[in-house]
Amino acid sequence: MVGAFHGHAHNRRCQIDWHPMYIDGTGYMEGEGCEHVFSSSNELARSTRHANPFHRHQSIEQHFSFWDEDKYAALSTFLCNHYREALTAIHTLTAELSAIEGILDLTDADFIHFHEQECLYLDGLKEPPVKDRISVRYVQSLDEVAERQKEWNLAREAANRALVEIHVRGFEEMHVALNQARVCVDRAYSKLQNAEAMASHLEIQLGIDKWWEIGSEHYNHFRQEASLLNYRTALDELE
Repeated sequence: MVGAFHGHAHNRRCQIDWHPMYIDGTGYMEGEGCEHVFSSSNELARSTRHANPFHRHQSIEQHFSFWDEDKYAALSTFLCNHYREALTAIHTLTAELSAIEGILDLTDADFIHFHEQECLYLDGLKEPPVKDRISVRYVQSLDEVAERQKEWNLAREAANRALVEIHVRGFEEMHVALNQARVCVDRAYSKLQNAEAMASHLEIQLGIDKWWEIGSEHYNHFRQEASLLNYRTALDELE
């Protein structure tokens, strides 16, 4: 069981299994007994932070000794009050639940069924459908094609400038400049071809006849899905 104080920091799939609200027998217990103890023992910090080890241990031991005695002295009142509260809650909530079931035409078994359905639904969301995953990858490949196209254009422009601005000093310098320009252009074009080949392969898998244009409806939809996927991945790595 995950305490109610920390439970909502967990994802919904974890909560419906381990949050006190969904565990039989927990009642109003929030599962944060340690937090109640800490809220009182935190007061010891001011008086023990500069104490020597002996007096620090003495203060802590006396605190919890008095804590136990106070709780034991109030135990009868505690049990009596909570028993009355439980009887009142059972009477009131049973009447309210019966009224809601009558209005919505539900039974007690329906709530258990709803819980099971939610578990199955969330389990199915762990991985998006295969077609959606391929579509997200296709959008990412289109972005890569656009980026590689830009790099290839820049490489060609840089090569043209190098040829125009080259200073004629000798055939050796011209040969080196031409080779460097050719290597940069060939490398950029090779990356562009690889990106286009990946995009074409994904188009065949998706059965796409016409290349999705950047900014189109399908592109924008799965571009947003890709952004959400990156965001969730970053959250998982952060946790």
